[in-house]
Amino acid sequence: MPAGLVISAPASGVGKTTLTLALARAWRHRGLRVQCVKSGPDYIDPAFHAAATGRASVNVDSWAMDRATIEHLVSRGADADIVLAEGSMGLFDGVAARGVSGTGATADIAEMLGWPVVLVIDPSGQAQTAAAIAAGLRDYRAGVRLAGVVLNRVASPRHEDLVRRALNDAGIAVFGALPRHAEISLPKRHLGLVQAEEQAEIGKLIDEAARFVGEHVDLDAVLRSAAAWSPQSTANGPNVTPPGQRIALARDAAFSFVYPHMLEAWRAAGAEISAFSPLADEAPDASADVCWLPGGYPELHAGRIAANARFRSGVRAFAETRPVHGECGGYMVLGTALTDADGIGHEMTGLLGLETSFAKRRMHLGYRLATLAAPVPGHQPGARLRGHEFHYSTILAQPDTPLAIVHDATGAVIAETGSRRGHVTGTFFHLIAEDR
Repeated sequence: MPAGLVISAPASGVGKTTLTLALARAWRHRGLRVQCVKSGPDYIDPAFHAAATGRASVNVDSWAMDRATIEHLVSRGADADIVLAEGSMGLFDGVAARGVSGTGATADIAEMLGWPVVLVIDPSGQAQTAAAIAAGLRDYRAGVRLAGVVLNRVASPRHEDLVRRALNDAGIAVFGALPRHAEISLPKRHLGLVQAEEQAEIGKLIDEAARFVGEHVDLDAVLRSAAAWSPQSTANGPNVTPPGQRIALARDAAFSFVYPHMLEAWRAAGAEISAFSPLADEAPDASADVCWLPGGYPELHAGRIAANARFRSGVRAFAETRPVHGECGGYMVLGTALTDADGIGHEMTGLLGLETSFAKRRMHLGYRLATLAAPVPGHQPGARLRGHEFHYSTILAQPDTPLAIVHDATGAVIAETGSRRGHVTGTFFHLIAEDR
């Protein structure tokens, strides 16, 4: 029978991903089958999970998904020895208004599945107060059970001893303490970690993290703290309709933000996916009946995209007769122009009138519920789509017909409605699931 465990923290940037990867790789070295999942809307961490475990990871999201869908996605770990659910932000951080089965908080997943939580605590600049924080998180919500903590970035043996004594006095198990170790630091950029596929040495980095954590953390004690878990048999996968029978999907370092559960749902419904690389100046498959440009980092490659005439002309020709849809970065590339962080403007495909700029960055972040005013591939007018928006681009012009009425998680109307023109549509939010 597999066991389940949640890795969380009081806040972002504490070391959840590093610990998750290290535990997964260390246990894999011991011959265990490890499955990871990610709580919340994150494209980057699941690729690191796959690199560490050799098994595809997926996102689970209590704001956008019902319990049956979450249990279906997690059930991929039914043949594993241990399933690790990596949290996002702090343990209880979510939106103010409840969504489908929760607020999007990691705690929702822990309570729903009955899995205990291992907290990563960074006691930098404090000592006994770290125990007060851990105790507060332990007692905040009755349905969430704390297994223990791993300390990260402890300054010295004396510092570790002070924190350990306080945690022991509070009745909280300490599984280990990690001193600062720059060699296992994962590089970051403006939307999170630098993607796993962009790091040639990612395997060695994860191995070093596993070695380091193995020296300082009681791996057996952490494993024993996991809860035995009987996967629930359910046929309820994500509520997702494929955008077409044969989908030309942009996939490379600039267009990589696709939820694994979306691709799996498309294939499970009988759709075929034909990948192409805009950065390699490839055009969409002429035999496809829809073209889909996901988000990613087009702003880092804007000059190259602008220079790739075969890609741009191929997408334009495709759009003359068949639907083309873009999400976030893909939406920006379907627009007229993109100004990069250096203030240099680059011509995009011109299929929409959208103009965006990274020269004056402003963060846009949050869940989105969109009611379509016009069709997009796979969805008819009136459909309600749940998604998430996270980008730093500023809109300079958005002259086309609005695609949807968009609200945030509190019900407030959002100005970024997406656009449509002819066969072309685009949104700033990434689709997670249809609203059942």
